[in-house]
Order: sequence, then C-alpha cells, then structure tokens
Amino acid sequence: MLHAITWGSFFTALLLSTAAYYSILCLLFYRNKLFQRMRQKGPLVAIGLLSSIALHAQDGNAGITQANTMIRNYYADGVNLMYAIAAILGLVGAVKVYREWNHGHQQEAYRAAAGWFGSCVFLVVVATVIKSFFGI
Repeated sequence: MLHAITWGSFFTALLLSTAAYYSILCLLFYRNKLFQRMRQKGPLVAIGLLSSIALHAQDGNAGITQANTMIRNYYADGVNLMYAIAAILGLVGAVKVYREWNHGHQQEAYRAAAGWFGSCVFLVVVATVIKSFFGI
C-alpha cells in the first residue's frame, strides 16, 4: 500500500507543511509589525488586489469542477501519505516509549504510549472518515 508514495511527493508534502508551520509562527510573532505596515500601505494593496481580480475573472463553475476532480484524483495519494506519516510516528513513538520504560519511568511511558498511539490512530481514522463522509 505504501509503495505508491514516491520520495519526491513525500518530501514535497513535508516541505509544504514545514513552510505553512513557519509562516504561521512568523505571523504570530510579527503580527504587530505586519498590521502596522498594512495600515500604512493597506489602501494601495487593496486597490491593486481588486484591479487584478477584475482583470482575471473567469467562470467559477468550471474552476470548482476542475478543483473537485483534482482533489478526488489526489485523494488516494494523500491517504498513502497519511499512512506513511502514521508509520513514521509509530516508529518514533515506539523508541520514545522504550527509552522511558528503560529509564524506570513507567507512568511517563504509559502517557507517551497513549499519545503516540493516539496520533497514529487519528491519522488512519481521519483518512477513513473523510472517504466515507465525502463519498470519495
């Protein structure tokens, strides 16, 4: 099942998720400076965005249909990627639990096992629920 995922698609997804994570962090840490700059140059940016939207207006139904088709085609690859990430989380979690257990911290090992196992189960269940909910 995991043989359908290529290393290129795996690293692309990893790169995109990392970029999104750091973008959110930068937004959280520098939001005051960002909002201050938006107040200074906001009207100019808004006029530019509105003019570009008016110039590139297209048929919305065709775009939505194309996006729907593309997402449905990529769903199987996304599920395989989620299974691969769950497998990696399972291996990392097993090592962490083993380390805690051997250091004599049984309570922490139980908590770590519950957390790591829960994250793996969550990823597998999300793929199944999305498939049944949206009928993909």
